[in-house]
Amino acid sequence: MSFPLPPGAALPPVPDSGPSASRSATVIPMRRQRGLASAWVNVLLFALTAASVYVVGGPLLVVGLLSILLAHEMGHYVLCRVYRVDATLPYFIPFPFTLVGTLGAFIRIRGPIPHRRALFDIGIGGPLAGFAVCLPVLALGLFEARIVPDVPNPYTISLGEPLLFHWSAVWLRHLGDGQTLSIGPLGMAAWFGLFVTALNMMPIGQLDGGHVAYSMLREKAHLVSRIASWVCVGLIYFGPSWIVWAILLRVLGRRHPPTWDDGIRLGRGRVAVGILGFVIFAVCFTPTPIVVSWSQYAGAWRDLVRHVLS
Repeated sequence: MSFPLPPGAALPPVPDSGPSASRSATVIPMRRQRGLASAWVNVLLFALTAASVYVVGGPLLVVGLLSILLAHEMGHYVLCRVYRVDATLPYFIPFPFTLVGTLGAFIRIRGPIPHRRALFDIGIGGPLAGFAVCLPVLALGLFEARIVPDVPNPYTISLGEPLLFHWSAVWLRHLGDGQTLSIGPLGMAAWFGLFVTALNMMPIGQLDGGHVAYSMLREKAHLVSRIASWVCVGLIYFGPSWIVWAILLRVLGRRHPPTWDDGIRLGRGRVAVGILGFVIFAVCFTPTPIVVSWSQYAGAWRDLVRHVLS
């Protein structure tokens, strides 16, 4: 699968779109929820992000991508309001120097989490909402894509295909031997949406998947988080695009703080939803998001140095 590379575009950094959890189980006075009048920063950033995405990929990318990101963040925000947890509206991050024109979005949770059920619902709500919107965008993006010969092209970049993307392409487009898809704006939005979902569902620290894992496993989640963080370091073997994400995860930390009341049980229904969430992670994940080997990366740097020195 490939995507036409816009002039001057860089490879997309990995976003951080998951909510942050409370830092302590100590009872903290709840902050007063801010009114819509104070949301001008959020509105401005959303408008700037829409403009940035439009410059990179046009109106279809704006509609597809921002719908997915907005659904993800509002999934967190709405559940925060349900449980009366103080949280901000989503902050979108415009960045026109990437393939999609944004670094994603995030919300800040400023109040403590009352119990494990609330933590679970808030953590899983974003990925499930974003994934639900991503599915129709994916279908439209696959019908938009062109079938082309699978040959190297210096004017495109190759993207790793998550399992769900691959299965959907085989089912909806029936690719033959030696063929691949050249995706357009909606396909790129869907690919990025799946990748964001997978990143956030990693069972590490205070990522969305970390919230879910802690809700389900409590203290045992620390071991899972530690193993998963080292697996992320190992992913650097597949290419340099994982370096920033591996460092970021080390900075964010691996141990999840407790909620006010960790003794409340999740129940079988939430456990089943949690398992579904990690299945979604598996079908959205790809170890090679940007198909660039270390040898290609080193060659690109050598060419750049030669060009500068010549």
